[in-house]
Amino acid sequence: MSRVTLNQWQMLAAVVDHGGFARAAEAIHKSPSTLNHAVHKLEEQLGVQVLEPAGRRVRLTEAGAMLLRRARQLIESAEALEEVAGSLAEGLEAEVVLAVDQVFPPDALASALATFSETYPHVRVQLHETVLNGGIEMLYDGSADLVISGVAAQGFLGEPLASIRFVAVAHPDHPLHRLERPLDLRDLVQHRQLVVRDSALRQTMDEGWLKAEQRWTLSHLETSIDMVERGLGFAWLPETRIRQALDAKRLVPLPLTAGGIRETPVQLIHRDRDRAGPATRALAEALTTEALATEALAAEVEGDRGAG
Repeated sequence: MSRVTLNQWQMLAAVVDHGGFARAAEAIHKSPSTLNHAVHKLEEQLGVQVLEPAGRRVRLTEAGAMLLRRARQLIESAEALEEVAGSLAEGLEAEVVLAVDQVFPPDALASALATFSETYPHVRVQLHETVLNGGIEMLYDGSADLVISGVAAQGFLGEPLASIRFVAVAHPDHPLHRLERPLDLRDLVQHRQLVVRDSALRQTMDEGWLKAEQRWTLSHLETSIDMVERGLGFAWLPETRIRQALDAKRLVPLPLTAGGIRETPVQLIHRDRDRAGPATRALAEALTTEALATEALAAEVEGDRGAG
């Protein structure tokens, strides 16, 4: 059996986090003497001094800092274990928060939500439509249960969902199409590019070719599509979002010699798979199923076009 209890580590963490025994005692509703006894008992059991006086406060010794770093992992694991037990005891969660990058096929998203609602009609869904780091930021904040993103999240494992195909397009009457010849990236420099702004609030990123001297940065993908259809610029847009516009010739792919098409893999990431309730797991399964079905259909359509 462990000589030091989890409660002793929690008390030490409280003393350090609140800068002393008195403030920690007030914060966690214990007496200062109880905290003092717990910490001194911990030092006695380990044979290591973990705190030292610093004026009217206390601070960690070098050994104490190393031990507390390890102890915090135990504390977090214990809290997570209790949350899992609570989730199991309570059963169904009341709400699922889903963050989806705007490049994800809308038909797949709508179909997944429809399937989910049939099984869990009373579970609320908060849907956040994000761009680039927006969903990952929510993952790090712990404010999203599920995230669909094309950006890797450090410390999280994602499941591949689909590969999103982006096509460089413009209105058929755009000056670039009037050149009536193969284009390279140098031809694009003098024309307006439309890009979608990263929805993250803290750590934003740019992606793709961004060398046009004229550039409009928009907040939503649908706005970008509308602007391109109006002839206000060119953009790389998800093929699944513009399929009808391409078929109707409202948008025409730019005849670039290279770089006209790029692929971005997207993945589904759980905030914590072990703590996920049945509704969260069901929504994840529906999203995976619909994403695979949409990708298979797109491949079939592409094959038919090639055969034709």
